[in-house]
Amino acid sequence: MTILDGKKVSNEIQEEIALEVQKMKNNGEKVPHLAAIIVGNDGASLTYVNSKVRACKRVGFESSEYRMSSNTSELKLLAKIEELNKNDDIDGFIVQLPLPPQINTQKVLLAVDADKDVDGFHPTNFGKMSLDMSSFIPATPFGILELLERYDIPTKGKHTVVIGRSYIVGRPMSILMGRQGFPGNSTVTLTHEFTKNITQITSQADIIIIAVGIPHFLKAEMVKDDAVIIDVGITRVPDDSKPRGYRISGDVDFENVSKKASYITPVPGGVGPMTIAMLLKNTLLAKETHRAKQLQKD
Repeated sequence: MTILDGKKVSNEIQEEIALEVQKMKNNGEKVPHLAAIIVGNDGASLTYVNSKVRACKRVGFESSEYRMSSNTSELKLLAKIEELNKNDDIDGFIVQLPLPPQINTQKVLLAVDADKDVDGFHPTNFGKMSLDMSSFIPATPFGILELLERYDIPTKGKHTVVIGRSYIVGRPMSILMGRQGFPGNSTVTLTHEFTKNITQITSQADIIIIAVGIPHFLKAEMVKDDAVIIDVGITRVPDDSKPRGYRISGDVDFENVSKKASYITPVPGGVGPMTIAMLLKNTLLAKETHRAKQLQKD
């Protein structure tokens, strides 16, 4: 069994990006600028945004953070998005999810300029991804692809089962794993909460990618020997024995499933660090797109 070390691979990617940024600086070019809008005080969201800010600093990006109160109106948030859309200094930005109930998430995601949508959530980018066109791939699926590629895990002709159908992970992964090329060319089964006899399906899978947010959902009896397991889940489970009063749990019963798997991601330290690395990679791509557009104008 091999641990898919997302932290290690993420550090390698960030070092590669840092070298690219240094070349830009040496050439007198503007460095990439990533911004984040965060609405409210969700603990997990604040931690995640802080991680992104630290990663930006590490690779030499500029970063900006815009915090708005939890009672912010939809109109006020849309106005801030439009402001960032028009700001030529910012190459890419994210609106941290989840948003408060008074705000329509889909309306917000549609308002983000597709060329600055480094989260890859805009329908334009999702559609391009579905058609194998150049686009921003959502950061978490992008990170999973990168892990599979860097560990040289075969995907061609394999049976991939995706558990969860969110537009952030499940649906894009089902498309990407079935696309032509590597990683891809697998036969994909997309499952969800209404799938019957799910164990019958997962026990036939060569690769399982799970993102349902239910701690230890995937048990050892649901997995065949030598399967590749990608655990995207991350849940705070109350635990009085921990200093913070909780522990982080994935969607996979790691202790038992790892005894059967050929490759498996840990939680934490697996997919999470990769998400941040690929967000930086998307921002680098956004900067190059932005520069090309400016050259066309000139």
